[in-house]
Amino acid sequence: MMGAAASPAPLRLRTLEAAAFAPYGEVVDAASARQTYAINEGSSLRFHDLARIEPGPGGRAILSIFRCRAEDGTPIRIRMMERHPLGSQAFVPIGGGPWLVVVAPPGDTVTPARIEAFVARGDQGVNFAPGVWHHPLIPIGAQRDFLVIDREGEEANCDVIELSFERVLDAAGRARIDELSAAR
Repeated sequence: MMGAAASPAPLRLRTLEAAAFAPYGEVVDAASARQTYAINEGSSLRFHDLARIEPGPGGRAILSIFRCRAEDGTPIRIRMMERHPLGSQAFVPIGGGPWLVVVAPPGDTVTPARIEAFVARGDQGVNFAPGVWHHPLIPIGAQRDFLVIDREGEEANCDVIELSFERVLDAAGRARIDELSAAR
């Protein structure tokens, strides 16, 4: 954990867009569809193949719901990260409202300069590529449920790391969430 004399580096926020997020996986939204076509006698529009689910060898894809507590208005402190080395993990919000996606590239460890944060809209999900470090979900303003597609298998597929530093989202960062959410 960081020492008392060190001051945490602020967490810089970016808009969640497919190109910027590509090193970490895929953005899951209608705009990301590889194909779009009418189904069910024209009563529905299918946004097809939004993400490549990778359960890895010996794994199977499972669907779950995570109920995530909203941040409480205090500065958001990033002190730990996790990764799933054997398979991808997708999160799709149920309901609207912005949420934060905090990631770092695959590797043995996480460094402060490599952590990135994205503001996702309530109609955007993400699919983390295998091995991508990420922070648990951070809904803004209200508790939110997320559909989660990830790997079930015999082997352990979750590594957690306690960071030797912390990144923080302060009042200026919160204002940036509002700015990025309103700009779209």
